Amino acid sequence: MSSTAEVQKLLYDTLKGDGAIMAIANGVYDRVPDNPFGQKTAYISFGSIDTAEDDADCITGVEITAQIDVWSKKPGKVECRTLTDLVRRKLHRASLELTENALVGTWVVLTRVFSDPDPLTSHGVVQVTCMVEEPR
Repeated sequence: MSSTAEVQKLLYDTLKGDGAIMAIANGVYDRVPDNPFGQKTAYISFGSIDTAEDDADCITGVEITAQIDVWSKKPGKVECRTLTDLVRRKLHRASLELTENALVGTWVVLTRVFSDPDPLTSHGVVQVTCMVEEPR
C-alpha cells in the first residue's frame, strides 16, 4: 500500500474509532454521500493530501500533509469548533502505527473554523502532517 493511502486509512480508522468524535459526527468520508449529515448536524471528510520528499542518509522519507474537513449545520460555530478541537487533540503527537511504512510522528500544524459560502454551514479545517519512512 502506498504511504499516502496507508496514512489516510490510519487517520480514518483513528477518527472513526473515537467515541467523542463519533458522538457528534455522522461519519468520516473520503467520498461524501448524498446525505452526509444523516440524523446529526456534523460530519468529517478528507480534503487534499500533499506529499514532500524528506530523504536522509539511507532513509527514504516523505512528509504527508492531510487536510481533514469538519462540517456543521448547527447554528453558530461552537459545534464545528468543538469537533475540530477533538480531531486536533486525537491526532496531534498521537502514538499511531502503520503496518507497511514507519510512522515517525504526527503533528497538527493548523486548525481553523470559518463560515462556508452557504451561510448555514460552518467549515473547520485540520491540517495534520505525518512524517513517514518508506521501505527501500
